[in-house]
Amino acid sequence: MGEEANCDAVMEAGNGNGKAKENGHATAVLAMPDVKADDAVVAPADPRLQGISDAIRVVPHFPKQGIMFNDITTLLLRPGVFKDAVDMFVERYRGMGIAAVAGIEARGFIFGPAIALAIGAKFIPLRKPKKLPGEVISETYVLEYGTDCLEMHVGAIEPRERVLIVDDLVATGGTLCAAINLMERAGADVVECACLIGLPKFKDFYKLNGKPVYVLVESLEYEK
Repeated sequence: MGEEANCDAVMEAGNGNGKAKENGHATAVLAMPDVKADDAVVAPADPRLQGISDAIRVVPHFPKQGIMFNDITTLLLRPGVFKDAVDMFVERYRGMGIAAVAGIEARGFIFGPAIALAIGAKFIPLRKPKKLPGEVISETYVLEYGTDCLEMHVGAIEPRERVLIVDDLVATGGTLCAAINLMERAGADVVECACLIGLPKFKDFYKLNGKPVYVLVESLEYEK
């Protein structure tokens, strides 16, 4: 997940005036579905969204001061809500000709395989360095205090295959940008990036290498 990653391809025009959510929970986002291809795409109103939001715990000052950590483990303890979240992604991507779902280590591995199975696509793990045993292709990206890297096996994706990239949260977008770059270098056609949670500073307008990002609920990361 890319909470502290930076990406030059990310462009913001939001006002960043998000306020802490009541009772430490995330908040469902209601948005118009007609959004330009390069903008963030926020899920339109659905009765399941409130349950998903209520199931996400926001932990203040973890793992360091000032960060509002979005803890999805509480959602995973509620099978019906977990299923609702997966179903909402599946409903969006079924029938779109997606050949592969690429999940970003580590929490992209929670949602990615379930989505892939449901839409009849293969699952590709995008892992941190030295975690994959075979020949890999790598993409390095910039963090707030250094660099990180994503890797996938050579041959995992075929040229022109349509790919969905999955992670649990988009913060700065740096990790997603790295995943997009990695996939495009391998010849894939990245259709969209899907995240359970998106932060308010990205709500109004942003680009991730020209690819749309679809988020279910809005939450906070940093205290204002």
